[in-house]
Amino acid sequence: MKKILSMLSLVALIGLAATPVSYAEETVTETITVEETVMPDAAPAAEAPAAEATPATAEAAPAPTLDVGNTAFMIIATVLVILMTIPGLALFYGGLVRQKNMLSVLMQVFVVFSLVSVLWAAYGYSLAFSEGNAIIGGLSKAFLSGITTDSLSGTIPEYVFLTFQMIFAALTPGLIVGGFAERMKFSAVLLFTALWVTFAYIPIAHMVWGGGYLAELGAKDFAGGTVVHINAGVAALIGALMLGKRIGYGKEAMPPHSLVMTMIGASLLWVGWFGFNVGSELAADAVAGMVLVNTQLATAAAVMGWILAEWLFRGKPSMLGAASGAVAGLVAITPACGFVGPMGSIILGFTASFISLWGVTKLKGALGYDDSLDVFGVHGLAGIWGAVATGVLMAPGLGGVGYAEGVTMGGQVTTQIIAVVVTLIWTGIVSVILYKVVDAVVGLRVSEEYEREGLDTTEHGERAYSL
Repeated sequence: MKKILSMLSLVALIGLAATPVSYAEETVTETITVEETVMPDAAPAAEAPAAEATPATAEAAPAPTLDVGNTAFMIIATVLVILMTIPGLALFYGGLVRQKNMLSVLMQVFVVFSLVSVLWAAYGYSLAFSEGNAIIGGLSKAFLSGITTDSLSGTIPEYVFLTFQMIFAALTPGLIVGGFAERMKFSAVLLFTALWVTFAYIPIAHMVWGGGYLAELGAKDFAGGTVVHINAGVAALIGALMLGKRIGYGKEAMPPHSLVMTMIGASLLWVGWFGFNVGSELAADAVAGMVLVNTQLATAAAVMGWILAEWLFRGKPSMLGAASGAVAGLVAITPACGFVGPMGSIILGFTASFISLWGVTKLKGALGYDDSLDVFGVHGLAGIWGAVATGVLMAPGLGGVGYAEGVTMGGQVTTQIIAVVVTLIWTGIVSVILYKVVDAVVGLRVSEEYEREGLDTTEHGERAYSL
């Protein structure tokens, strides 16, 4: 208990230390109460005749009002993202590890999801989505200060918006678990998660979605290619490298203990991802419909691409390959889903499957790292490809929505590459530092004896299955 209290105290102190000195009074998310009156836009008095500035002739901009349909849609989208995390991601990962570590993975995903939810309410939402500087927001909404049932974010309650974003934040470190599965201490997982969300996820989210540097640059990330998948993929890769290989890796067989469970998890991920992508439109409108079809087509195309590649190069298509292809397609379309057309989504998903398959076989083999569940190969590489390809496939001639005025394909692709590089560097450096901090405080890896016995019993005193 003392260790847990010490860790939580450390996280709180570090979170406060990272806060800008001046707190913002306004948020990037537009917050309006039903009692407030929005003043009409008018020219400055020095430039406009007095007669034209009177209320009788000035046009009042309509105040945003609650849209019941959009609100219901976003509540459903939020619940779908929860479904894709618990149980979707937990079962997908759980089936991929050995039987003796099944519960440890379920526990890590489940508790990480809970921990980040609380941190998001305490300071995460404020630092990500309130007004601050180019890298981080302020603490004007820490502990959800000032948010009421009347507060709106666009046409939905701000409570709904912050919960939707909370689930994104809680899901992302759950993905990282796959990089160091079967060998990291549970206490280390929790401490690293709290620190990483504070210093890696929140700044990237602010830079991309909270009005920060990458948003001002014009980077396009509809639902989390940089914020979620590249971010998590890099952290998982660094974790795999810093912890080292599992005992027996490359010498002993380490097959998934339940591909049935992995298939169920992958299917729940597919279903829940519609909340992830479609919900990111924040409205039940025509764009949401386009995102819906794009998500389905990219995922289906990636499944077909992966099993085709396996058929060609290995002689047999596998269930694991089909499930992995689905996830690669979902990841690749995530940044692009609101900017490309249906045919572009097919191209994106199909090509992503080949890139990720190369990553989890050739690249992983050449570099010799033990990314247990291929987080970098699938989420990292497919996320990078999806982010960059967005700049190409959003061209009107390719069925996309087109570019902002004065922006060319080359310019947008350059911006997308900058966003990817910023994410890689920021998360890479932060992750290395945080793993070292956690190692110094509680230690990263379990003992050899514990690892051989399995983390289910040594870390949690339970077994997934009765023997």
